[in-house]
Amino acid sequence: MPDIEEDGYSGRARLAVVAPGAEVGELDVDVTVTGHLEPLDGQYHWYGRVQRDEVLDQAKANGATEVVLTIGDGHPASARLAEHDAWGNLRITGTGRPPFALEPVEVDVLT
Repeated sequence: MPDIEEDGYSGRARLAVVAPGAEVGELDVDVTVTGHLEPLDGQYHWYGRVQRDEVLDQAKANGATEVVLTIGDGHPASARLAEHDAWGNLRITGTGRPPFALEPVEVDVLT
């Protein structure tokens, strides 16, 4: 069962590689993602790790970096694959609406 936390998600997800020439299609992967609202640009920045996957590793080695991450029946979110960590997992980053649900936030605007 997925582990939904206040500020992120850890569990199974669907990852589609959208880079031209990357003949991977969609993969079921394990991810751990979280994020924060960046006050300097006013956007939500989310990031995390995709557990090591040989097919995804090969796509990354061939230059694929653009992906779409979908968690369950949720919102598909565009993201980029970055570097591998010491355990072979791939870092994933996105800006904007994340693929996981967020708690409503009340914002006070000072005038």
